[in-house]
Amino acid sequence: MRRTRAFLPTMKEDPSEAEVISHRLMLRAGMIRKVAAGIYNLLPLGLKVLRRVETIIREEMNRAGAQEVLMPLVIPAEMWKESGRWDLYGKELLRFKDRHDREFCLGPTHEEVITDMVRREVRSYRQLPLNLYQIQIKFRDEIRPRFGLMRGREFIMKDAYSFHATERDAEREYENMYNTYTRIFERCGLRFTAVEAETGAIGGRFSHEFMVLAETGEDVIVSCGTCGYSANLERAECRPPEGGAGEKEKAMEKVHTPGVKSVEEVSRFLGVSPERLIKTMIYETDKGPVVALVRGDLEINEAKLKRLLHCEWIALADEEKVRGVTGAPPGFAGPVGLEVRIVADHSVSTIVNGVTGANEEDYHYINVNPGRDFAVDTWGDIRFALEGDPCPRCDGRLSLSRGIEVGHIFKLGTKYSEAMRATFLDEKGVERPMVMGCYGIGVGRTVAAAIEQNHDEKGIIWPLPLAPYHVYILPVNVKDASMREVSERIYRGLTDSGVEVLYDDRDERAGVKFNDADLIGIPWRVTVGSRVKEGKVEIKARDRNEAEIVDIEEAVGRLVQRVRGGT
Repeated sequence: MRRTRAFLPTMKEDPSEAEVISHRLMLRAGMIRKVAAGIYNLLPLGLKVLRRVETIIREEMNRAGAQEVLMPLVIPAEMWKESGRWDLYGKELLRFKDRHDREFCLGPTHEEVITDMVRREVRSYRQLPLNLYQIQIKFRDEIRPRFGLMRGREFIMKDAYSFHATERDAEREYENMYNTYTRIFERCGLRFTAVEAETGAIGGRFSHEFMVLAETGEDVIVSCGTCGYSANLERAECRPPEGGAGEKEKAMEKVHTPGVKSVEEVSRFLGVSPERLIKTMIYETDKGPVVALVRGDLEINEAKLKRLLHCEWIALADEEKVRGVTGAPPGFAGPVGLEVRIVADHSVSTIVNGVTGANEEDYHYINVNPGRDFAVDTWGDIRFALEGDPCPRCDGRLSLSRGIEVGHIFKLGTKYSEAMRATFLDEKGVERPMVMGCYGIGVGRTVAAAIEQNHDEKGIIWPLPLAPYHVYILPVNVKDASMREVSERIYRGLTDSGVEVLYDDRDERAGVKFNDADLIGIPWRVTVGSRVKEGKVEIKARDRNEAEIVDIEEAVGRLVQRVRGGT
């Protein structure tokens, strides 16, 4: 592609709307342009990279035995109501009515559609297993879309769904997809890890997220360097503490704490450490109000709490509900004397002579002890892990790092097949629900994550498998006949060899061209300058500082070798 023919509107300055590196560089490199909040045009350069990712995904999914289909973006409400998700999914589900007043939604995911498709066609165990996938647009009406393609409302996703006669076969396919995803992200040239994860709105029994490692990542990865345990922050397990403080229990006492509400304020006012406090949070759930307790220096993990309670939904209670449960405004809640279900994190079990709200405005209790002063209905792990916590699997310590979720695999079980009666007849003629799996990759997110992981102060540094072009030809002065002739010769030679080239044939200052080359981040650059008089050109890799001076006649062969060898 000649630069004079390319639709490649680069930007010199950082756009004010960009919040993260990938968003900034994709705008500056002319890859995307905003249409509305969380909705973007993909320009030619951006689409080329996206297609690279799609090609790798297709090849590996096909190799793994999956088959590609294409499902509609617009989905009738009846399917979502049948699965029970129409009311549970929330406002992210964009609902609308057609001219006949029939309800529809824009698909944020396609479990219902694929389950309906398969239940209409599959009758016998002989037709199983199946793994069907698509690469298609999704829409989720995010309350605050941000970070460009990282968290948009409209996005391109590969979603696959498998159907099985047995749990064992579903687990076999889960492992197959785990290995497939590993190959996909390895072929993309990315550094990544797979971590245990929550299933979220998709549902299911267990799942893994594939995280691209990047210091700028929005997700926290909890891992142990000793045994290899790894999970995202929502899922990471916390080992119960061992033993207590070893001090004698004192008599509980109510103290006046005027206007003192937060953990920090209470700790300072009473002269105790936050570890002494029993933080009391009131939640509303589909099973009624619940009181959740955690040590004062820790935070409640709502995903863990929801899982422990087996709830469909959970939300912090508003002030009115807090008063209804405790008789006091927020900030003065405590477990003593409450007549609702109390769930406590293991961290509370070792607190001796703790501090908690007295369920009365401007008052707290001191010397509160679990078991003696209040009863706990359910103990469990409901807190977020911290740096340095004991590993739940070995004697090591947990560390926190950052990553970007690009893929997620789920073992769904029979959640959707039972709700939608997707059944088959087994070998004995008995009707059974199909066992399902679900496997997603954010295609645009993978592109953005690659940039977050591979960039410098000058711009993008594309891994060769994802690069929009392999080589950037840069004549320093396109008006110079000898430079132009050599550039054209190298361009034809590389193109004829199957190497994709962006030839900067613009009549621009050399500095502008060099800046654009670094910004766009194509892996190899050929600089055609004054040394053409000596029969030489310069070859430089985008990710290296040193350049190599080679004979003009050798340039094409060297570059073809480098591109094909991936070095």
